Amino acid sequence: MRKFGLTLAAASMLVAATTTAQAAGRDYISMVGSSTVYPFSTSVAEQFGKTTKFKTPKIESTGTGGGMKLFCAGAGTDTPDLTNASRRMKKSEMATCQKNGVKEVTEIKVGYDGIVVANSKKAPQFKVSRKDLYLALAKVVPSPDGAEKLVENPYKTWKDVNKSLPADKIEVLGPPPTSGTRDAFVELVMDEGCSEYGFVKAMKKVDKKKFKAACRTVREDGGYIEAGENDNLIVQKLEANPRSLGIFGFSFLDQNADKIHGSIIDGSEPTFENIADGSYVVSRPLFIYVKNAHVGVIPGIKEFLAEYTSDRAWGEEGYLAEKGLIPAPKAEQKKYADIAKNLTPVVLD
Repeated sequence: MRKFGLTLAAASMLVAATTTAQAAGRDYISMVGSSTVYPFSTSVAEQFGKTTKFKTPKIESTGTGGGMKLFCAGAGTDTPDLTNASRRMKKSEMATCQKNGVKEVTEIKVGYDGIVVANSKKAPQFKVSRKDLYLALAKVVPSPDGAEKLVENPYKTWKDVNKSLPADKIEVLGPPPTSGTRDAFVELVMDEGCSEYGFVKAMKKVDKKKFKAACRTVREDGGYIEAGENDNLIVQKLEANPRSLGIFGFSFLDQNADKIHGSIIDGSEPTFENIADGSYVVSRPLFIYVKNAHVGVIPGIKEFLAEYTSDRAWGEEGYLAEKGLIPAPKAEQKKYADIAKNLTPVVLD
């Protein structure tokens, strides 16, 4: 049975959400999630607040995983309306959403980003491979004696990993496990470096869990330092210690290009052009997710999405490109602008 184009269940949930909204009196958009997407969504929120009758949305940087947890906690004004994500929503997260009454979610790909491994300009630019990064950062690695077995990571300096690298102590500041940047880094860098070892790559077909544990578990002996979700803090620490490296999204490199430079990874430098044309090997899509039940309850959500998906925002000459967002191809932008306009619910494949 349908009521004004909604299923009866959806209509009931909308009424419940409306009642909650009226009781709580929230009249602004609440958005959480990825620290990488945060500066882009903040820019849209500021523009939206200046140019419309609606209040400026409140954006919080919680990390992708933390944002999904808050977003999927339920429907109602005590939960966020949107969440930023620097990776795609997981099926397990969608299952949590569904279980907690968040039945319809719209997924909008807002553009692309590169993950950079950067260091202070006070030190030389790094040139590494994904294999080097895996060997430097994994908890267990293939035995240095060539035996086909995994051992606790013995490498203390970059020179231990690769004789062409400096004899500096391995010290990499990076995001915590709740971060989409961390998820993307282990998949795009660690998995790839790990797979260069045939016996480890073979695990993927036999035991995927074992492969992931071997390739994606980060060392905990000081070589990798969790620096929280504040990427600006990582930049500050890199300046204080020029021998350390930091992992974060391209936009933070772009905004701090006077202080830090990105490492060349597998022969490719993290530049706007290289990420846009796909030649930079560590790039990924960025998303925002919308709780459909909150549209029409919390004022301004549809209008906020219209601003976000406008050419003046995410276009090639848009203000988000100036912030470091890599615009999606025109056809992809049209696809997701239509999805945003129609609030087409996502189906995760």
